[in-house]
Amino acid sequence: MNRRNLLSLMITTAAGTALAPGLSLAKTTAPLGAAAAKKAGRRAIAWRNWSGSQECFPQMRKAPGSVAELQELISSATGCVRPVGAGHSFMPLVPTDDTIVSLSRISGVVSHDDASKQAVIRAGTKLADIGGPLGERGQSMINMPDIDEQSLAGALGTATHGTGATLGCLPDFVEGIQLVTAKGDVIDCDRQNNSDIFDAARVNLGALGVLTEVRLQNMPRYSLKRETTWHPIEEILENAESMADNNRNYEFIYVPFSGMGFTDVHNFTNEPASTTGKIDPNDGSETLKQVRDWLSWSPKIRELALSSVAKGIEKEVVIANSWENYASERNVRFNEMEYHVPREHGIKAFREVRAMVEKNFPEVFFPFEFRYVKSDDIWLSPFYGRECCSIAVHRYFSEDYKPMFKAVEAIFKKYHGRPHWGKINTMNRSELAANYERWHDFSAVRETLDPGGKFLNPYLKTLFSKV
Repeated sequence: MNRRNLLSLMITTAAGTALAPGLSLAKTTAPLGAAAAKKAGRRAIAWRNWSGSQECFPQMRKAPGSVAELQELISSATGCVRPVGAGHSFMPLVPTDDTIVSLSRISGVVSHDDASKQAVIRAGTKLADIGGPLGERGQSMINMPDIDEQSLAGALGTATHGTGATLGCLPDFVEGIQLVTAKGDVIDCDRQNNSDIFDAARVNLGALGVLTEVRLQNMPRYSLKRETTWHPIEEILENAESMADNNRNYEFIYVPFSGMGFTDVHNFTNEPASTTGKIDPNDGSETLKQVRDWLSWSPKIRELALSSVAKGIEKEVVIANSWENYASERNVRFNEMEYHVPREHGIKAFREVRAMVEKNFPEVFFPFEFRYVKSDDIWLSPFYGRECCSIAVHRYFSEDYKPMFKAVEAIFKKYHGRPHWGKINTMNRSELAANYERWHDFSAVRETLDPGGKFLNPYLKTLFSKV
């Protein structure tokens, strides 16, 4: 039985039970720029992120077709300029009343080197559009996240990562960067040239300038064997450390109020490709929501219904090109909080999050995700100087995530966690400065490149503005 059949059976198992009380929906506030747009009498066209939690009404939307056009646009802009990718960030990194700039027309693989296995890729390229072209050139990205809709610039700017105890986040594979500054100048940087800018720009929040090209370190093209297996959560937790150390990519997903989760493992293989469909950790979330609605009045019955079916699911195996096996579609919208805690605290922090959520938030149904990431030396990387476990929790897009995320965040902070830059968090400037050893170095480079704050929107001003 695969997971799709599992979710169908969950409906049957839960049928005939009473509906749960109504749920609290997320509160909304007036979007940035809406009042100004109405007052000016112009047509208001909203920009929204993927989940709908972030919104703004910019005066200008631009999609330059060349670096020269981008230089002219930035140098002549009088207000704030914010680069925008696929909108998969849940934090207010994009919203501005002024100008948002898409790099969607500055995309594609520019060049590659067979000897070094490096490739120059335009920053507006979606991750989903990198694997195939690189594969044709005999290369593959060293690792990838489980969503590939992001632009390369956006993924690097927020320290997006996959999983693997010996593998860093995406910016750790960057060997060179080109960006356009607030004056419209083009700067090339790497470990030898403009090294301070390079160390700051690999994870940059779009606050230094606009990335145009990235030189990525890749590896020879490879295939992966992906195996997912359901287990009781306590068994998963007992074996997680050894599983992480003995597999190239390892993570586990836990379904709240089920007592069950599944491990997701990738390893190199020369076996021929299988025909099994892609795996999505959020596959069937709408069905999980229905089970929640019907059985949240009795957590014990809910767990019995979910676990009894999950135990009958057979292992799923998918063999495919690396870029085809890493990512999964996200067909159900949600909001997400993810923190990266030191590896030695990972399992303990997860246990506390699980216990707290299942005690206080019976309405939760979205799975939790637990991954491993190697340390790096990137100034604003959440993995700077320490091996980490990444723990992510989710709420359905239309539900009020704030009470649960506040409670979960307190646990993450207790274990010295650093937030994913693109995921919901409430850390302020002083907290971030205390958690990042090179915070002030980054701020100094940012001030040098953009003294007028052209790339600072209201949220980023709270982090970096001197006013």
